[in-house]
Amino acid sequence: MLHNQLLGSNEKLMRFELDKFHRNISDEDLLEDLRNIYARLSKHDEAMTFRAYTDNGKYSASTITARFGSWNEALRKAELEVNEEKNITDRDLFINLENVWVALGRQPVTRDLKKPLSKYTHHAYMERFGGYRKALNAFVNYINEEDCESTDIEHKTNAIEVIKGKQKGRTGRNISDRMRFRILSRGGFTCQSCGASPIKERGVQLHVDHIKPWSKGGETVEENLNTKCKQCNLGKGNAFDT
Repeated sequence: MLHNQLLGSNEKLMRFELDKFHRNISDEDLLEDLRNIYARLSKHDEAMTFRAYTDNGKYSASTITARFGSWNEALRKAELEVNEEKNITDRDLFINLENVWVALGRQPVTRDLKKPLSKYTHHAYMERFGGYRKALNAFVNYINEEDCESTDIEHKTNAIEVIKGKQKGRTGRNISDRMRFRILSRGGFTCQSCGASPIKERGVQLHVDHIKPWSKGGETVEENLNTKCKQCNLGKGNAFDT
């Protein structure tokens, strides 16, 4: 008797069933589950991807795609952020993050990455780098790397200036994006003349300027660069020679 009961119990445990069809699920039920999973993933700083929904959703991502024609169209119907285009480069993402960082005068959080301030949402960074914090770490590594392309351009520029007899310094005049960001960060995203900063006042534009003008022999090195707001920099007259 006990043996038969155990067999019956094992049969229940081992029963195999097909997944239920979702043909009769309404569009709104599918969209509502999309919204729920999106909210859950966002709390953990995770991107709402096709695979992430498949792993966490009540229905399959394939079902949703078939119902609405495409994954992005389903996201649009649910009024969620559509996945950014896949052909953007890491450098595109880094430059965008740099621009947002400078405009805010501080490290951006995920809610800052939205239009018109940012071209890409935080989901693009999470999907590319596996998390927003990982994206910030990758950005820091990018900023601290030597800008080889910029260095090559500077060498070519120097050669031309030497031929023309116009070169005043050993380094090129141009300030690379990476060096510019490092100087702005060093100065706390604050004008070193008047104290203006986007942290204190919206719309403040910051420049990086040569302390000793390049035209007068100043070098394009971090020791000879400083943070100025647009008004103070333009007010320098002849000294504004970046």
